[in-house]
Amino acid sequence: MTEVSEHHIEVARTARYYRLGQCNREGELWYVLHGYRQTAARFLRRFTVLADGSRMVVAPEALNRFYVGSEPGRHGPESIVGATWMTREDREFEIQDYVRYLDALRKDIGPVSSTTVLGFSQGVATAARWVVLGKIRPDRLVLWGDYLPPDLDMEVARGALKDIELIIVRGSEDPALDEISNMKEEERLRGAGIPYQVIMHSGGHDIDRQTLNSLAIRS
Repeated sequence: MTEVSEHHIEVARTARYYRLGQCNREGELWYVLHGYRQTAARFLRRFTVLADGSRMVVAPEALNRFYVGSEPGRHGPESIVGATWMTREDREFEIQDYVRYLDALRKDIGPVSSTTVLGFSQGVATAARWVVLGKIRPDRLVLWGDYLPPDLDMEVARGALKDIELIIVRGSEDPALDEISNMKEEERLRGAGIPYQVIMHSGGHDIDRQTLNSLAIRS
């Protein structure tokens, strides 16, 4: 029987991102990374409050798209499309690909005086890996509604996050989080010597507008 073998090649990809507002070099830039099943355009709607003339919000879209739902057969224009940053399949290459993609996006956007990277849900792991493994060095990293990836090297993370404000945002009614995992996450950060702060809101697994406003005021 002929043995099946796995191989990989690098290919060029065209990635999509959306921008809201504008800023100059002295302005403020937010990168917001969506969660699983979301798209950048839909996710960006939650951040319209931030576009005040001196702040730009950039929402990159994950490279892998799919039809949301379980209907078999053909999909028409009414079918909802979602995106995902990665799955368990070929995960190491998926991580390398999106870190390179986000680094290329940062280069295309250019430098500004103040940068925030915010990851929501699945975007938390993506944002954390980008900041730790990529070339971006934001002023703030906001992890909203999920935990650091368990395979993240915390010694490497400590060095990468040395001069970055780390903010963890949690909803008290978020079904994706639980108290035991929250405590383990904080123990992991304290054990690595990484300073952080936790902001709680009374909502669930979503971007809470009031909390987002408070983060914008503090930036």
